[in-house]
Amino acid sequence: PLCSNNNPYASFGATLARDEEQNLWSTPHDVTHTEADDDRVLYNMIVVRNQLDKDSEEWQKLNYDIYTLRQTRKEVRNRWKRILEDLGFQKEADSLLSVTKLSIISDSQNMSKARDILLKLSEETNIFPTSWELSERYLFVVDRLIALDAADEFFRMASVAYPKRPSGEKVDESP
Repeated sequence: PLCSNNNPYASFGATLARDEEQNLWSTPHDVTHTEADDDRVLYNMIVVRNQLDKDSEEWQKLNYDIYTLRQTRKEVRNRWKRILEDLGFQKEADSLLSVTKLSIISDSQNMSKARDILLKLSEETNIFPTSWELSERYLFVVDRLIALDAADEFFRMASVAYPKRPSGEKVDESP
């Protein structure tokens, strides 16, 4: 038979396709995503899209929305990485931004300060797009910056690199 149920390699291609579809961030096989609400939203969009006919308008719209969300996340991550590198964390930037299901807050006393700094970044800078809902992922990153005594300097650099603009003013995103 062309297809056998006892072939251990029969599902290999399907597994790769599933891995690609469950990539919740921006790069293939990215295992750094968390089980946060924003991950579940994206995952649910992928599941719904995969149940639709590829030629349908709904499939195309969902596919575009998924692509846009991934690009936005990638852009935000790149902004954070650029600031971390400017702070001198060239070799550590990727590991500082890596958040997995196993990530923990280094010190529970830092949690409140990390939340405050993250909220301040959101309100006083354009490091996040205006439509962005704060991601738990960056709470872990800010916690790491607090542990490294670099959180305040990160905020200062983010304020300079991505200053908040009045709502009517056009933002120039070019470096």
